[in-house]
Amino acid sequence: MKDNGTQENQKTLGLLDLVVLGIGAIIGTGILVLTGIVAAQDAGPAVILSFLIAAVASGLIGLCYAELTTSLPNSGSAFFYAWVSIGNVAAFLAGWTLIGVYVTTTATVANGWTGYFSSFLSELNVHLPNSLLAAPDKGGIINLPAFIMVLLIAFILTRGTSESKVVNNILVGVKLLIILLFLVVSFRDINVANLHPFYPYGVSGVFTGASAVFFSFLGFDALATSAEDAKDVNRTLPLAIVISLTVSTLLYILVGFVMTGVLKYKRLNVSEAMSYVLLDKGHVLVAQIVSFGAILGIMAVVFAFIYAGSNIIKSMSRSKFLPETLATLNSKTHSPNRAIWLVGILAAVLAGEFDLHYLALISNVGSLVVFFLISAIVIIMRKRYPMLERPFMVPGGTIIPILSMIVCLVLLVNISLNAWLTYLVWLLVGGVVYFLYGRKHGDSFTSDDYDL
Repeated sequence: MKDNGTQENQKTLGLLDLVVLGIGAIIGTGILVLTGIVAAQDAGPAVILSFLIAAVASGLIGLCYAELTTSLPNSGSAFFYAWVSIGNVAAFLAGWTLIGVYVTTTATVANGWTGYFSSFLSELNVHLPNSLLAAPDKGGIINLPAFIMVLLIAFILTRGTSESKVVNNILVGVKLLIILLFLVVSFRDINVANLHPFYPYGVSGVFTGASAVFFSFLGFDALATSAEDAKDVNRTLPLAIVISLTVSTLLYILVGFVMTGVLKYKRLNVSEAMSYVLLDKGHVLVAQIVSFGAILGIMAVVFAFIYAGSNIIKSMSRSKFLPETLATLNSKTHSPNRAIWLVGILAAVLAGEFDLHYLALISNVGSLVVFFLISAIVIIMRKRYPMLERPFMVPGGTIIPILSMIVCLVLLVNISLNAWLTYLVWLLVGGVVYFLYGRKHGDSFTSDDYDL
């Protein structure tokens, strides 16, 4: 299949780079923050089963992504797939949803990063004023560390995927090393008695925990936006999705098992659970190393989501749903610098100046809506374009896509009303943009330019 922009980029991402990108996006604040909190509040030691359930659900969706990304290799992800299979309105709203998801997730992660950053500085006896660590509604002026960090990552991305992937690979490597360090040091402190009762909140608590930790796996969808930068995309991208999900799941389960084995689950209701567990057992130096590694590791998550968001904007702009100038690639780095800076600046401002409690809810609902759409599009594309070459095809006919849709619906039903209202407001803004600009300028999909 041909693509308007496939030849514009130099393909620089091999299988290892893609796996690292996926792991970098998935393993972040979830493993560093959420594991302990979900164990304490929802599932107890059975948090490992919560992660397993969430991983299976993510795996179903990941298989659907794999079929579409190999059949339709394009950086636009759900936007492009919806454009080909459904039409302009659905495509624009899918793309708009993804932009909201990636921008707000970036800003939310950056906010969490500030906590680790200021905590680490405090251990070095360096104390920043609260006015520079919090948004105005939290009594500060600006969350300056988060603001600067997001812009720094955006700048690194403008150097092109060839250079920036080296930085990302290093950041992810550091993150994996601190997780392994935590596991090795803490394993000997496990007290099996702490694992009882295993189901303190019952089976329902396990599923409640699964709903909470499901969002720890959202990063794998960022891989779908890398299709145009991937070498041998038909082989590497499906493998990267499966490998990154498998590795991430294993690490989540191991960390959950060790945490709840070292300390009673009720004591893990803290945001820096890894460091807390280490400090409780007297591993002060290791705790400091883990904190420093977390600072670097979380930056890899920001990297992945700014990269993904800019690729969505690039694809929408190429199809004229957004101003075409946003799709312009830098002649030296072959990166969409205007799109990168747009995502980076928006996320930096949100991270620095706003309470993201409600804004972050966009990512919760938006991601599941997109995942539902992705699963449905697999079925639609098979019926609409039966002759399309599919290097990878989800096994079992329509069973897995349908199961994937059911999982998304179940999780959507259990999301709060505030989350839905926040997402609908973002969708309404997108509707205005579409009718004022996208409807007039956006191209309608024609199969003449594609081998369908």
